[in-house]
Amino acid sequence: MLRRVLPAIAFLLSSFLFAQSALPPAPRKPALLLGAAWYPEQWPESRWDADLQLMEAAHINFVRVGEFAWSTLEPSEGNYQLDWLEHAVRAAEKHHIAVVIGTPSAAPPAWLTTKYPQTLRTMENGRKDEHGNRQQFDWSDPKYRELARNVASKMAERFGHDPNVIGWQIDNEYANESYGDTTRTQFQDWLHAKYKTLDNLNTRWTTSYWSETYQDWRQIPIEEVHGNPGLLLNWKQFVSDTWRSYQKNQLDAIRAHADKRQTITTNMMGWFDAYDHYTVSQDLDFASWDDYVGTGQLDIVRNGAAHDLTRGFLRKNFWVMETQPGFVNWSPDNNALNKGEVRAMAWHDVGHGAEAVEYWQWRSALNGQEQYHGTLVGADGSPVPLYDEIKQVGAEFEKAAPVLAGTTVESQVAVLQDYNSRWAINWQRHNKAFDPVDSLLSFYGPLRSLARSVDVVSDTAPLGSYKLVVAPALNVLTPVAAANLEAYVRGGGHLVLGQRSGMKDEDNTLNPQRQPGPLADLLGARVEQYYALDTTVPLEGTWGNGQDKIWAEQIGVKSPDTQVLMRYGKSNGWLDGQPAAVTRKVGKGSITYIGAALDETTMKAAAQWMMADAGLQAIMPGLPGDIDVSIRSGEGKRVLILTNYGTEPRTITLPQAMFDVLAGGTVSTVTLDQYGVAVLR
Repeated sequence: MLRRVLPAIAFLLSSFLFAQSALPPAPRKPALLLGAAWYPEQWPESRWDADLQLMEAAHINFVRVGEFAWSTLEPSEGNYQLDWLEHAVRAAEKHHIAVVIGTPSAAPPAWLTTKYPQTLRTMENGRKDEHGNRQQFDWSDPKYRELARNVASKMAERFGHDPNVIGWQIDNEYANESYGDTTRTQFQDWLHAKYKTLDNLNTRWTTSYWSETYQDWRQIPIEEVHGNPGLLLNWKQFVSDTWRSYQKNQLDAIRAHADKRQTITTNMMGWFDAYDHYTVSQDLDFASWDDYVGTGQLDIVRNGAAHDLTRGFLRKNFWVMETQPGFVNWSPDNNALNKGEVRAMAWHDVGHGAEAVEYWQWRSALNGQEQYHGTLVGADGSPVPLYDEIKQVGAEFEKAAPVLAGTTVESQVAVLQDYNSRWAINWQRHNKAFDPVDSLLSFYGPLRSLARSVDVVSDTAPLGSYKLVVAPALNVLTPVAAANLEAYVRGGGHLVLGQRSGMKDEDNTLNPQRQPGPLADLLGARVEQYYALDTTVPLEGTWGNGQDKIWAEQIGVKSPDTQVLMRYGKSNGWLDGQPAAVTRKVGKGSITYIGAALDETTMKAAAQWMMADAGLQAIMPGLPGDIDVSIRSGEGKRVLILTNYGTEPRTITLPQAMFDVLAGGTVSTVTLDQYGVAVLR
């Protein structure tokens, strides 16, 4: 029997191996990808080749397709039409353009929401959303999840082993929650699983306040703005968990049929905070975000921090899955970026760890809500003026890709970012000018100008590799995070806490111990009182003379070895002469608390002090503020990316002779015009 079976097995195996070898090889994936969002379903197939020829000429090497095409992929329930997408993948392949496929669940077809009206989201006013836009679905609805999983599965069965498909994007820009009865019941069940008993929930939320006590889980409402702080925070955490499970529903369907080489991501939105991105990112292969300026010009500090935030979700390189080709259509004033600025922005992305930059979109749609949005090709199919600038970016990416392969951003400085804290402050700002993102940026900007790379990570991330960790406005300090920070300090790290830190616990409840709560004993000091300011308060001390216009905390020193760094000047009487910033050595580490919202000049001096206290030296000090420096390293390589955002040419002396990757040759100085870029190894 075995003798008869073995030849049959050998024949089947050889047939399988022959079939595998007959498949075209998967496309080589360069270290830098340049892409465009392409919508072949909106155009006749006879037009596709002309578009792809223009893409290939511009060095575009991948396209994203399919993410809004559900009505074309499944024109009626169970009637899957994937041949057109197969044709598009093959057409792109002929032009050496790889494909990322988006699952289409962000834009359900009319047949679906008509046949299954329960899949439409319930808006905050109780009305059902309607067909005709996007994101009108209920992300918690079981039927919608079933239908979304079905179409994702069919797509993965067809393209999961396709050699020209390099990855997948789940949905598009998660944003809209639902507030209907089904979601409310799921939220109540989620709370029941977390708190176990109503007595526990009532105690931890202090529901005796205003007679908010619950006697039944079904009494608990959904609140977005004015509810009990514990209720508000838990709703946001439920939203985050629900987006994660919504995403995993499709992700698992794809992974069941796809090659491991096909990576899976979704496109997030920078500082958008409707959900906790750390929660939602954890099942993805890498993080991505959509990088748009909107009105005005590129803000390299705010935009750079958003890159570093995205890189910090999974603590590795990321993709820019969408970015603006010149201008957008949704801003109050949709001005174009200056000539050369789009190129500079692409290199800004790469400098912060991007491995791909994709433009939204390739060609103007003839109709639809975004007719005026910037593109690379007009509605007539011919290039717009920006096309040549993108072509230059593509050529430069090809030249620089081998040098940047295997590199990432390696930082010795980290800034902590926490969604719980951002939500908690925004619900109760106490001073309308206290923006938690602006607070983070006030630390991030001057530190990055000195260190040239800063990681933005969560308060529970591993911190041992950093010499300096700064936590601006870490308002909600959980026991896990507090233990992480204390271990960091006791291990020799240098921790700096900003104002409002350690005020609340994991239930958004005030800590019974004064700020910084569980870290007060380590600091040897506490906040005696906080003040929302309506007038300017003077500051003086180690970091010079300055002003505080937003928030001031009066610090009481409790330990003889806690040093006062800054004091308030004469103001409201309560603050006069009181400590505004203190520090304490803990073994080889230190903990510092800054209770004042420092002005720009004082914060620069404080950043220099923080760097020195942590034993760090500034990299390429003395450069003008409009020269941006990014550093990527790895595999024995160290690559500098320099960009001039000033209006005048700048000549920069390098710390040593370096190879100019874009221009060629070894140089000791580089001269950059406005938006000029140098990539130096």
